[in-house]
Amino acid sequence: MPRKVSRVESWTEETGQHDSWTSRIFNYKCYIVFLTGCYSCHWKFRRWEKTKLGSCCCTWREQVFCTFLVIAFIMSVVMLFTWIETSNEYFGFNWVVFLLTGYWFFWSILMLSLFGILTAYTLLLLVSSASYFSFLNGPARYSYLFGLSLKLLALFVLIYLIFAPYVHLSCITLMVIISWPLIIYLAHLEREIRIRRSRISYYEKERLKKCNIFTRLKALQLAVGLPFVFILLCLYAMPLGIYSPCIQEREELGPKPVFFAHRGSPMVAPENTIMAFEKAVEEGAYGLETDVHISIDQVPFLMHDYDLRRTTNIREVMPKAAYHHPSSFPWSNLSKLNAGKWFLRPETRPYLYMKPISEADKKRAGNQSIPQLTDLLELAKKERKTVIFDLFGPPRHHPLRHTYVHRVVSVILASKIEQHLIFWLPGHDRDYVKFIAPGFQHVGRLFPIDRLIKENISIINVDYKRLFYNGLKDYKAANIYINLYLVNEPWIFSLAWCSRINSVTTDNIPLLSQLNHPHFFMTPRYYMCIWLIMDIISAIFIYAIFCFHWWRELKNEKLLEASRIFEGKVRGLALLFSSFLLIASRRQSLLFISLTSSEGKWGIWVMGPGRS
Repeated sequence: MPRKVSRVESWTEETGQHDSWTSRIFNYKCYIVFLTGCYSCHWKFRRWEKTKLGSCCCTWREQVFCTFLVIAFIMSVVMLFTWIETSNEYFGFNWVVFLLTGYWFFWSILMLSLFGILTAYTLLLLVSSASYFSFLNGPARYSYLFGLSLKLLALFVLIYLIFAPYVHLSCITLMVIISWPLIIYLAHLEREIRIRRSRISYYEKERLKKCNIFTRLKALQLAVGLPFVFILLCLYAMPLGIYSPCIQEREELGPKPVFFAHRGSPMVAPENTIMAFEKAVEEGAYGLETDVHISIDQVPFLMHDYDLRRTTNIREVMPKAAYHHPSSFPWSNLSKLNAGKWFLRPETRPYLYMKPISEADKKRAGNQSIPQLTDLLELAKKERKTVIFDLFGPPRHHPLRHTYVHRVVSVILASKIEQHLIFWLPGHDRDYVKFIAPGFQHVGRLFPIDRLIKENISIINVDYKRLFYNGLKDYKAANIYINLYLVNEPWIFSLAWCSRINSVTTDNIPLLSQLNHPHFFMTPRYYMCIWLIMDIISAIFIYAIFCFHWWRELKNEKLLEASRIFEGKVRGLALLFSSFLLIASRRQSLLFISLTSSEGKWGIWVMGPGRS
């Protein structure tokens, strides 16, 4: 009974690859066990029948697992890239999780680490599967290359939505890199087709009429090659359909957007404190953004959250009231709370990458308290800074439940601040505000332009994600002032700058103020030159790679055919010589040794008188 042969063993014996670099460096069986264990969780050196011509080189489970592995890697890479690019939202994500759990932690960094580990692990599995398939028979050992190109292209399609011009150039570079293994794959398929046709027997021809392996190999060539050519041609023509706000003439670039300090300067001082707003003024903020609640005794004060747990020491002072709404406290209780010590604790600091502050600033931050709205108005009046704020309505049973807007307007007017420095954002009782304070500049949301004109609103406050749809062109054409929130990343600020946005609300004025020129900016003529040069050079490279690998495969095929012919001649001569010696030995009864060859394996025959 013939011994079952390992797929790996049979392939290496037939092709003579025993002396590969893996065999020289690693123990052969341990290496194969490691690959099969990582890829398919089978940690034994399995043996099974030799793969026949026309049959698949791996089991259906391995094929299904490879498909799911490619999909998992694509999804993990997309999630990792998306999470990296949405770093602008990390604070908001951490804050939402804090509301659900009651514990402040850098959950966003944890998610980033998980996506990174998932991507690295799936990449390890893909590499092990690539090495695993490289030891097997048939074209499936190259199939992972096609999956690799698909996942990389899917990733760059996602990036294209944001950085179109640079992604175009990066995609062409990527296609040149992918063309190297892809052309190797196609050339190997072509050589395999020719080799199999030359070795096929009559009975195998009859069997292949029902399931023609050559048709499948040709179809695989087309399935891999045609999409590559189609995608490459689309990339060459991509600039014809690209729109990017950062591709424009230099004289068309608008002025740099001005900054509204989001809750002051929360990276160097506790948010919504007088220290934070004074730091923002020092950093050159155009305006100050904050959030306003009203105490039970009608005092407007600055606070963002719907309770006091995160930014005060209420858990230490009044633990039973920690979850109460800020507007349910009298000002006498609120004024006694410390609003700065949380900022100095490592476990509750709001941002991961915060610059160290001086000892004097630490001492000052630790003594901050909740400020009233009048404190902020005094600072803005002194420094002539614009003020914009969200006004939160008080809860039920509050004495100012329906008249809180009246109270806030009266406090603003009593401060004697110039009315044009107030950007009035709240939409409640807007008609009353227009009547009692006609100098306020009213700010709307992303309402239809007709409604804004009807309500005499010339300023809108817009989430930065709305910028990616059409650049808010219609609003700019209607001469409407646009403020984007919340912009912390330089690339988002650069797109806002190129889109002629008037101002942005940000946490990080020092970083954005350092930009003297928007990222990704280039003139149309410069981009066209890069586009044409990149297309020509990449086409030459890909054609040269194709010619080189095709020539090399043809050369290897000729050498293999020549060695096969020489081996056949040697085998024939050896058989003829051994037959002659056999006849001579029978006649002369002499003892001699003859060489024989069969199926490429040499042996030694010892013959004597009357026996062999």
